[in-house]
Amino acid sequence: MKKTTLADLRTKKETGKKISMVTAYDYPGARAADEAEMDTILVGDSLGMVVLGYDSTVPVTMEEMIHHIRAVMRGTEHAFVLGDMPFMSYQVGPEQAVANAGRLIKEGGCDAVKLEGGVSMVPMVRAIARVGIPVCAHIGLTPQTATSLSGFRVQGRDAESARELLHAAEELEKAGACMLVLECVPTQVAEMITARLSIPTIGIGAGPGCDGQVLVFHDVLGLYDRFLPRFVKRYADLGQDVVQALSSYRTELEQGEFPGPEHVFTMREDEVDKLY
Repeated sequence: MKKTTLADLRTKKETGKKISMVTAYDYPGARAADEAEMDTILVGDSLGMVVLGYDSTVPVTMEEMIHHIRAVMRGTEHAFVLGDMPFMSYQVGPEQAVANAGRLIKEGGCDAVKLEGGVSMVPMVRAIARVGIPVCAHIGLTPQTATSLSGFRVQGRDAESARELLHAAEELEKAGACMLVLECVPTQVAEMITARLSIPTIGIGAGPGCDGQVLVFHDVLGLYDRFLPRFVKRYADLGQDVVQALSSYRTELEQGEFPGPEHVFTMREDEVDKLY
């Protein structure tokens, strides 16, 4: 497999082939996603919750994002990798946005960056794209500012707010966004936006009409149990498998079953005799 490019993703949209995306936050996760032939990997600021134990994505820093992006890049050969811009790393203005997007690309090594927000983010998207950095936009439910949206709720359920989402999507594309994530919006709205745009749309809780889908690594594998969004489908329950494996290890250790003869190293008898 060759390295996936933006051109490959656009071709998938044009030919109606779905784009696969999953998050990853470290080397083994990236290796697994790459071997599963995922088109794209998102190093999401969701790492704040599923890896670092924060209550939200807000506390995640640039340094933490760069650290995790580097690890993912070391485990990736084929997938197109996006790095999330953390909260307050781009909202102040275009100059800040370009500087921090550049850090994710230069220091982290990812292929593109992603930021959240609608029309107000157009100047930031335009500035980042203008310096040659691919930027993915993200509208609908934006977790970094979920409080201002009255919590983790579906966005665009009435005609007025749906039109606002459509307008934002079109303006972000005009500004130079290379992709658009649609989170927690009605399927009809996602389908309309996808049809209007020439750039790929990636849905998460936005129905099957998007050009692709993204899910969080830990949700797919059942490794995060604090809550399970309605739009998530678990394909494994590894969290319980991990607990069971660790419990078995502890039990065998306590009962003297581990380590067994096959797990130890020994000296030759003549060398043992020299110790006495």
